Amino acid sequence: MNFANPPMLWLLLVFPPALVVFFWWALRDRRRLMTQFIQARLLPGLISGLSLTRQKVRFALITTAVALLIITLARPQWGFTWEESKQKGLDIVVAIDTSKSMLAEDIAPNRLQRAKLAALDLMQQAKSDRLGLVAFAGNAFLQCPMTIDDNAFRQSVESLDVNIIPQGGTALAEAIKTALAAFKEGNNFKVLVLFTDGEDNDEGALAAAEAAAKEGMKIFTVGIGTADGELLRVKDAKGRADYIRDDQGNVVKSRLNESLLQQIAGATDGGFYLPLRGAKTIDTLYEKGLAPLPKTEGQEKLVKRYHERYHWPLAAAILLLLVEMLMPERKRAEESKVQSPKSKVRASVAAALVTLLLLPTVGKASPAGALKDFNAGKFTNALTEYERLLAAQAKLQKPEDLRLHFNAGAAAYRATNYSGAMRHFTAVLSAQDIRLQAKAYYNLGNVHFRLGQQAEDLDKLEESWKEAIKEYEHALTLNKADPDAAFNLAFVKHAVEQVKLMREAALRARAAADQEVRRRNYHRASEIMESLLQQNIAAKPFEEFAKKLKNIDEIATPAR
Repeated sequence: MNFANPPMLWLLLVFPPALVVFFWWALRDRRRLMTQFIQARLLPGLISGLSLTRQKVRFALITTAVALLIITLARPQWGFTWEESKQKGLDIVVAIDTSKSMLAEDIAPNRLQRAKLAALDLMQQAKSDRLGLVAFAGNAFLQCPMTIDDNAFRQSVESLDVNIIPQGGTALAEAIKTALAAFKEGNNFKVLVLFTDGEDNDEGALAAAEAAAKEGMKIFTVGIGTADGELLRVKDAKGRADYIRDDQGNVVKSRLNESLLQQIAGATDGGFYLPLRGAKTIDTLYEKGLAPLPKTEGQEKLVKRYHERYHWPLAAAILLLLVEMLMPERKRAEESKVQSPKSKVRASVAAALVTLLLLPTVGKASPAGALKDFNAGKFTNALTEYERLLAAQAKLQKPEDLRLHFNAGAAAYRATNYSGAMRHFTAVLSAQDIRLQAKAYYNLGNVHFRLGQQAEDLDKLEESWKEAIKEYEHALTLNKADPDAAFNLAFVKHAVEQVKLMREAALRARAAADQEVRRRNYHRASEIMESLLQQNIAAKPFEEFAKKLKNIDEIATPAR
């Protein structure tokens, strides 16, 4: 026997035992309640028509029916037939660069993690295609042979890291040759998708691409990184971060080599280069590059098709429930004398089943309630609800739902609780969803801008606004099509430039006021500072000086 949905069988350890405990408690509690109103010596005579055995049989029928329903949900299968199956698709080798340059964080979270996510996105697009995986650094090897098993490919991709190949460097030529060797059938179209930053440490990559083109391979290159590059950092055994250095001790900076990747893709007929930007890169790659290629019909395979047998336990469960409904609790001889309380017991059983089935969804905090408070403008209440939901997840040792952190950050921001908003939005930066991560960066930019507006010191104001600029830039790196992030970035940059100009104007006004003070013209000096305070937001540090000047002017200049 086989089960199509075996995890459902774990429910057999929950619901049937729970029902047994409930029925035992119900019988005991029912007798206890009856003895509160009827003397114990009179009780046997009053319930002589009731059959305890029949009650137990009915409870056993319900428990068995629930167990059979769980087995039905598990979809039992036995018996099978062999069927011929053909599949049309492409043969695609995915090659991922695992050199240390892929640790650069010029794209979040780093180049290697983004390459792995992109490879898994490609797997989702290529549903009928066979996929293989090549890992390469100083040399290359076949991590996963050609397969239609998505789980095998996914596990191979997720296991990649920069230590999987001990030899350092980026051997693009070896990656191309290893990928070419992975194609065993000569008539299939050969496709290589290369994820790398293009920092080739040996020559021959272009020649290898040209040789592969003669064998009929099409190469599509996907650039990971930015042209400006990033300094490479690693963590030691104690978790301390340090920069990667060359043999002379200089810090290594890695940049995206787009020209080389364009040449490699251009060396094959129909291949092209794409930079990994935003969430649509892989969609574009498949739609414009891979989907138009003619599909190859695979060999016929005999597939074992199991016969579904779930209707048998389902029919048995229904039959047992019908028997339970028709079975009276009283003996036949007593049916005309005493009215049966069967319906009350069944109602209690039904209530117990509903309670058990709904128990996992009952909680103290509600996402719907939090959203209702947010829409009603009760942002503090919404924040409290979201944080209670997060605390409940932590108490149950469940993975945090980063969407709750995002909603909590939004509620905190609207409640002007900027420290709370920053804490929750920062937690969202670890999200695998790039769009959610981009929105978190955008909102962090807004938080830093508001904190700058509240700053008492001009230096802190400028520092907060510069942090806002960084967050908006991160948001645009992940989503270049975000018009709000682009507008806010330009606005805050202009505001920072205005702060610099106003700081210079404030210093000039302060110098002019100092000159009037040296001439003992305190009234004129006070007028200069008052005008400055009214027109210049950068004059806040000079408020105390202006106040002293006004006091001196009132003493030195008598009223007229």
